[in-house]
Amino acid sequence: MTALALPTRRDEDFRYADLAALAPLWPVEPERFVLEADEEAGLAIVHTGADPMVREIELDLAAGAKLALHLLNAGPAYGRFVIKARLGAGAEFTLGAAQLGGAGQVLEVVSEVTHAAPDAVSRQVVRSVAGGRATVNYLGKVLVAKGADGTDGEQSVRSMLLTRTATANNRPELEIHADDVKCAHGCAVGELDANALFYMAQRGLPPEEAKKLMLQAFVAEAFVGAADEHALLEQATAALEAIL
Repeated sequence: MTALALPTRRDEDFRYADLAALAPLWPVEPERFVLEADEEAGLAIVHTGADPMVREIELDLAAGAKLALHLLNAGPAYGRFVIKARLGAGAEFTLGAAQLGGAGQVLEVVSEVTHAAPDAVSRQVVRSVAGGRATVNYLGKVLVAKGADGTDGEQSVRSMLLTRTATANNRPELEIHADDVKCAHGCAVGELDANALFYMAQRGLPPEEAKKLMLQAFVAEAFVGAADEHALLEQATAALEAIL
């Protein structure tokens, strides 16, 4: 079999990728998970190690299946996660992802959720924090196929920049080929609220502690409802401390 050529920045899903870090790991073998009708499952992925990690995960949810995937992307080296989910009739898919970078690494989540049949529900919550010269990326697409009426798809994407040298690239996208659907996305890139930090300082909280608490609450939104929510938050807190 001929090896797949390394993508270029002309490929939209690799526009902001670290191609030099990707090259020795290319090509990436997809990992496939299949949920049968009415099956329920949860999956957690944590990247905090020193080595680059690139994974492509394909999810196939049959009618009525439910899957919650939670991801912590916080390694000091390149981290890229591609999530492709195909939803059958009445299936429910949740993606909660947090990305935390504070050096010069690139961290990214690329998702494509296909509503292939009626009445499926998808929720994507992505929270990213970048300091130093880190880059955090989210490229996400919700595709509603023809005939997939009753679709309910939502993307909530927010990034927090701790320094002026950090970068966030967010691209939520909807492609809809059905009429009776409910789809929405929200996207924001900003900094910590100076007024909130001042308010907390007035009540005796040191500035660094106030910043840490605000960021913990921000990141926690990605892990709401996870089976191992407490463990994910502990690991996220440790990663935050390393970049503050």
